[in-house]
Amino acid sequence: MAKTENGTSQILEVRVADLASKMRSAQVTEDEMKAFQKVAALMGGGAGSLRLNADDLIAASFVAEALSNSTPSRQR
Repeated sequence: MAKTENGTSQILEVRVADLASKMRSAQVTEDEMKAFQKVAALMGGGAGSLRLNADDLIAASFVAEALSNSTPSRQR
């Protein structure tokens, strides 16, 4: 059983690394991110509503990280 868990863990690591790579190269605007957040909030709220799966949440976290790392601070 440990072999299966280890194999799954390695597969998951590869998938997460692949998602990270794709998300780093993605060009996502602030407006697109806000739209995603609105849709995610609608999908996740209330009984019987659609739920985001783990891949969606992982991808969203990489988008958010990429935006926070690449968005210059606005000066007023």
